[in-house]
Parts: sequence; structure tokens; C-alpha cells
Amino acid sequence: MNNYYDVLVIGGGIIGCSTAYQLAKQGVKVAIVERNQIGCEASSAAAGILGAQAEIDEEGPLLSLAIKSRAMFPTLVEELKEKTGIDVELIQKGLLKVAMSEEEASKLQKRVKEHHQWNENVKWITNKDVQELENGLSSATYGAIHIPDDGQLAPDKLTKAFALAAVQEGAQVHGFCQVEALHIEDGCIKGIQTSVGMLFANHVICTTGSWANELLTPYKPSLHVFPVKGECISVRSSIQLLEKTIFLDEGFYLVPKSEGRIIIGATKIPRTFEKEVSLQGVSKLVEKAQRLLPAIKEATFEKAWAGLRPQTIDGWPYLGPHPKVQGLFVAFGHYRNGILLSAITGQLLADAVLKKSMNHSFFQDFRLDRHAQQKEEVHWSY
Repeated sequence: MNNYYDVLVIGGGIIGCSTAYQLAKQGVKVAIVERNQIGCEASSAAAGILGAQAEIDEEGPLLSLAIKSRAMFPTLVEELKEKTGIDVELIQKGLLKVAMSEEEASKLQKRVKEHHQWNENVKWITNKDVQELENGLSSATYGAIHIPDDGQLAPDKLTKAFALAAVQEGAQVHGFCQVEALHIEDGCIKGIQTSVGMLFANHVICTTGSWANELLTPYKPSLHVFPVKGECISVRSSIQLLEKTIFLDEGFYLVPKSEGRIIIGATKIPRTFEKEVSLQGVSKLVEKAQRLLPAIKEATFEKAWAGLRPQTIDGWPYLGPHPKVQGLFVAFGHYRNGILLSAITGQLLADAVLKKSMNHSFFQDFRLDRHAQQKEEVHWSY
């Protein structure tokens, strides 16, 4: 095994693979170090919604990051398909953020005015308009925000495409390789100690999601990242029940895939690494799905699963250089937006390592030590 690299990327999820690809195609000698298989955690559990404006309502750095990343996907997925032959099934038929009560409708209508600042194509549509766009939806809806530029794709295929494209550009993948410790001398990263020996590099990027504390706590004791379990189910129908992704303000969604498949998600269970799927979780997901899309009750159950989203106390990811260890970079805490933000995160981190954008404003906004004066307070809802 080669022991010397320019950059080591710890974590083989979609963020790590995107970053490795962007580095490798610029001639950097890079390796992905993954303790299991590529994309085996949150990246493969996600529904793949590119919901820049469905998920994020407040104007600010996170929304800016999300919109910029969303715009990258049409070109990026074609680039990856040309290199790897993998079709990541990008679907750009828009998204409906549906109101299920008069109170929700009033709240969403106010948000439409804000969304116009970011995208003039976003608009409020009435219940009648909703029925015309998706006649299978319940007539009990109270209208929706139509977000035409939000889309979706197959996250597992995108992760594989990033990894394969990185390898084709010269990257190496060390699978089933546990990182035991960072090797730091005089405040500078020198490499990592792994279950198969030392790997050396002057740059290391930590993209380990919910498990970031395991490596970084000795060097950043106040680090706040934790898992939020999300349970999902998928069903299949012999007829196409939906065209657009359906999203509720609470975070519930219906995502139509190919061949009549629909993903239903997702629950929110914070601060657990346990990934068993509960009957209660499935029951609530089914109940909401049938209320929103009555015909789904005739669909065939396919499977259920759970993934661990990496959350932070303010819902923003950590991106950029470590404040105390030279050569160490971080990219984790993307929570529900890891798939969406994978495109721009990989590019930003690669540019930072290559010293093309070390002073980018995003690195200030999403810096690792930004919580020094913040209280640890998060409000959760099912």
C-alpha cells in the first residue's frame, strides 16, 4: 500500500468522494480512507432531494451555499456520466411545498415573497393549481409553494460516480480501513494512524459526518456535531402516482423515483447511533403519506431503512481549515443537505487545499470555532 499522499480524505461518503474527485482531477495525489464501504452511511440512506429552497427558508450564507450548489448539478452529473457511465438519475421537475392547514398556508404565503428575492420563478399556487399539477394529491391541501428549480437524484449512484471518477483521475480508495488517530507534530498535520499502518500527507480532510467527534475532540473540545436518525420507507406502484417531489414544512417528503418507486421520509430522532427502524416510525410515515397521497395505500411495500444525519447546534455545516492544526481541513455537519451541498463542498475544499480560495467568505461563515459564544439549543419536531 502506498503510504505517501498529497491529501488524505477521511470518510468515503458523498462529501469525501466529491472532495477527492475535485482534487484528483487537478492532479493532486489523493486517497480516500473509509472504515467500511464507500457511501455506506448517510449518503446511501438519503432520498436525494436537491431542496435548496424547500429545506432552507432564511436568507443567509447557508441558502447562498445551497443555491450555488444546486446550480452546479446539471453540468456536474453530465461530467460524471461521461467519465464513469453512471446515470445518477437527475430529475428536475420541481418541488411542491404543500400546506396542510390554513395556518401553514398563511405562513408559506409569506415566505414566497422572500423566495422571490432568490428566485423569481418561485410562486404560491392554490389548491386548484396543486390538483392540476398533481391530481393524485389530497383535495384537502391548502395550496403550495411551487419551487421549479429544486430537484432530486439517486444519492447512492452520485456517491459511486464521484468515487469512480476520482479513481479514474488517479485517486486511491482504502476501504475497510479504520482511522485510529491523527498524526500531528508541532501543530501541523503529518498523516493518520490507521488499522493497517501509517499514511502520510501534509493535508488531511475530515469528512466523517456524525462520527467527527471521534477524531477531532482532542483538537477541538467544544465540537458540536451529533447524529439525527431518519427512518424512511419505499413503496412501488404499477402506475405513476407523482411527478414532482412533495415536501411538507415539518420535513416530511414523498420523492418519486423511476419505475413507480416512491421514497417516504423521514423521522427525526436526535442523538442516537442506533439504526433500527421502529414500527412507530413506519406507522407515522405511512399515515402521513396516505393523508397526502390517498392512492399510495394501493402501492406495494418495498423496504424500510434508517440513516444518521450529521447535525450541528445551528444546523450549519463545518467547512474549511482547522483553526489550530495547520494542514487539517473539515467538511461535515451538513444534516439534511449533504447531497445538495456535495457539489460545492467538494469544490470549495479542493480550492482551499490548493490555496485558490482560502479566504472565501464561506470558510468564515462555517468555521469550526463559530460556536464559542453560542448556547447549545436546538428545537426538534417529528
